[in-house]
Amino acid sequence: MADGIKKLTRSKKERVIFGICGGLAVYFNIDPIIVRVLFVISVLCGGAGVIAYLIMLLVVPEEA
Repeated sequence: MADGIKKLTRSKKERVIFGICGGLAVYFNIDPIIVRVLFVISVLCGGAGVIAYLIMLLVVPEEA
């Protein structure tokens, strides 16, 4: 990025479904598997991960 500011986007390279977990991994500079495992854990522990994923799907733009 020319201005040096990191922006959260849905990843096209680290995509499994919509690129949310991959985009978070790129943003935080961690392995995408870690984000995906945390997402699955959040789904199994009450389902808040599904709601967060759907909100992020609507709010976070796709990578250019």
